[in-house]
Amino acid sequence: MVDKNLILRKISALDEYLKQIHEYTDLSLKAYTADWKVQRIVERTLQMMIETCMDISGHIISDEKFRIPETYADMFHILAENKILHESQLTAFDKMAKFRNIIVHNYEKIDPEIAIGILKKNLNDFEYFKAAIIDHLKIRKK
Repeated sequence: MVDKNLILRKISALDEYLKQIHEYTDLSLKAYTADWKVQRIVERTLQMMIETCMDISGHIISDEKFRIPETYADMFHILAENKILHESQLTAFDKMAKFRNIIVHNYEKIDPEIAIGILKKNLNDFEYFKAAIIDHLKIRKK
């Protein structure tokens, strides 16, 4: 059985991160690249947001006894297989998982254009994720 209180606490944390990151949505590429502190704030906040989504996914996958994910990105695929997320969103979630890996493992220098692009165009993916999870919790309640 899904621990709804745990999931709701994580959703609350995601809300807080979204509120914080919105302070940087008007940031220009030039301003971002000129200030290493701003880069760290944006990158770390995005990392925490993505990892919160993965944590939520992992709890649901485990609690619902869905198949074991092979990668972080696969967690989102499993949620789509089980009709919690819509398949049309998987490309965005795959990119999230890859971006998180670049931040965490420093595989390559983080492309400032990608970070700014996420700020300008992709924060709604987190809102979509949050809404999908809340809908799933409502369905499970019945």
